[in-house]
Amino acid sequence: MDLGITGRKAIVCAASKGLGRACAEALAAEGVEIVLNARDAAVLKQTADEIAATHHVTVTPVAGDLSTPEGRAALLAACPAPDILINNAGGPPPGDYRSWSDDDWQQAVATNMLTPVALIKAFADGMQERKFGRIVNITSSVVRHPIDAQGLSAAARSGLHGFVATIVRGLAAHNVTVNNLLPGPFATDRLLSNFAFRAKREGSSVDEVVAARKAELPARRFGDPAELGRFCAYLCSAQAGYVSGQSILLDGAAHPQIF
Repeated sequence: MDLGITGRKAIVCAASKGLGRACAEALAAEGVEIVLNARDAAVLKQTADEIAATHHVTVTPVAGDLSTPEGRAALLAACPAPDILINNAGGPPPGDYRSWSDDDWQQAVATNMLTPVALIKAFADGMQERKFGRIVNITSSVVRHPIDAQGLSAAARSGLHGFVATIVRGLAAHNVTVNNLLPGPFATDRLLSNFAFRAKREGSSVDEVVAARKAELPARRFGDPAELGRFCAYLCSAQAGYVSGQSILLDGAAHPQIF
């Protein structure tokens, strides 16, 4: 399928590795020019060079912390009029809610709710004027199926979902869509860090935790980030203009549900 987005411009956040990189790779494969963001400048540049060499598109790295006004300003200067925005950020660390400080809460909300809201605010009006826009927020399956140790993530990301629900109807008539992708267990560094936390808490090894988790999953495996990347690229396509305001769970049927 031709996704109809060749030559479009996309911003992909937290894109040096993991799910963000997978989204950038899938969009680049469709001929989209990419602006990548992450905090580690060296890793980000390497990722940008690799994607550009593989897919022969323009890839611009913009290193910085998007939870700060300075970081967002640098991104806006590099790409003031994107057609596609992929909001993505590493989740806050797992833990016991009794141990989370005010600073922990403020950082979780700033990174996983207020930053994507600020980027949507910065770019949605321009998308509306140009009659094309695709915004995808990569959040987490914990929004729908909470995990005790991930309360910071569930709370902050749920706030983002609530905000999205209030804006989609005003944008739909202008061919601007906003959707949320809720990844379950994908093979990323984030997943391994969660397993390390669980292993320490349970007094077992990481390998034991990984094997036990895979055995619990209907698919008997973790998701490949490329699977999410390709799904994200479809949501950004010209063909997906009638899909908006959706929160789509990608978890290999890990969580039972009817709707």
